[in-house]
Order: sequence, then C-alpha cells, then structure tokens
Amino acid sequence: MRLLVIEDETRIAAAIKRALELHNYAVDTVGDADGGLAAAIDPDYDLIILDRMLPGSMDGAVVCRKVRAADVHTPILMLTARGEVDDKVAGLQAGADDYVVKPFSMKELVVRVQVLLRRPPLSLGTVIKLADLEVNIERFEVKRAGQDIVLSAREFKLLTYLIYNRGQTLSKDKIISHVWDGDALILPNTVEVYIGYLRKKIDKAFPGKVPLIQTVRGFGYRLGSSD
Repeated sequence: MRLLVIEDETRIAAAIKRALELHNYAVDTVGDADGGLAAAIDPDYDLIILDRMLPGSMDGAVVCRKVRAADVHTPILMLTARGEVDDKVAGLQAGADDYVVKPFSMKELVVRVQVLLRRPPLSLGTVIKLADLEVNIERFEVKRAGQDIVLSAREFKLLTYLIYNRGQTLSKDKIISHVWDGDALILPNTVEVYIGYLRKKIDKAFPGKVPLIQTVRGFGYRLGSSD
C-alpha cells in the first residue's frame, strides 16, 4: 500500500518513512502544507500521516478539512506536539481518523496505521459485493454464486484492491505500488501472472457467469460487471 507523510521535521519524516518501509509500505514524504494538500487529494494514497503544525499558507487541520472538502476519504492519522483535549477534538472535527501526540513510539505509529488500513472504505462495509461476487475483508473470505473461492494472501490483496476500485481502469504500475507495496523487484509481468490466477478462480471456474476481470488493452485492468 502507498502512504503519504506530510511532516516538516525532516528527521521525524525520515524515521517514519523508514519504520513504515520496514513493514513493506511504499512511502512518499512532503514537508509543507501546500505541497501536502496537493499530494493528499491524489486518490492513489491508501493513508495519510499529517502533522498538525506545518510551514506554508495553512496548518494541518486546514489541510485535513480541504482534503475532506475535495471528497477524498483516505484515512488520515494526525500528528501533533499538542496534547490538550481541545486540540485533539479540533483535529478529529477537521476530518482526521486518528490522532497521535508527539513524542510517540514508532511501534505505536505502525500499529495505528495498520488498524486504520484494516477499516473498510467509506460506506462499503465488511462484505463488498459486485454482481454475485462477495469479498469479506475481515474474514478474508471470497464467494461467487454462493461458492467458496480459496485465494492466496497476494491474490486476496489484489482482488481487494480491484474491488475497492471497481469500474476503474488500473495500470500495472498502480497495481504494483498498492498490492506489492515497496517490493523493488516486481515486474509488470508479475501483475499479468496474478491476474491470470484470479481469472482462473473468479471467472473461468464459473463458465456460465459473466467475466468480471477485464483487460483494457494498453492501459491495465478493471473489475466490472455488465449487470
């Protein structure tokens, strides 16, 4: 998964980036409010870590409000040196999903990130459905037409990313950055291989059903239905 860190203290930003990359997340960093806002409205990010106090034309709370005003629902974890209850409430009211007070342990930060990433996207719920395909993101269960489908961990992660972005054409590079995180040796051909694995289990195993995994030649793949 791809994460964005908006933090002006370079040592803290570098430490966060290093800690998250050790857990196989791909991490980008931005050091000011205006650049952070421009990056945060990019839907390619799975989570944003946002400092409350930032250089630029606005603080972190305003960045957060503008991200939400742009109808971006990416989880936001806010960092701040302020520990007062009113400041925490202000951050949450601005649209943050969680709040960590500096100084914090990297172990705690990573756990909070993992918890936020386990939450389903807004209004999708625990079980996500497309036509007769059902994906239970908490139980790691997949069914089509009521029949259980056994997937590997990577196949499940790929299917989850496709169904979160159903109807959208996803390039191989975008799929790699979200499904294989920071792995540097992944080639585009690997995506083709895993798409093939999914097709065999999701579509070819159900010959009487409409294929759900679609190839958009020259662009990538999408999960869709003609229903």
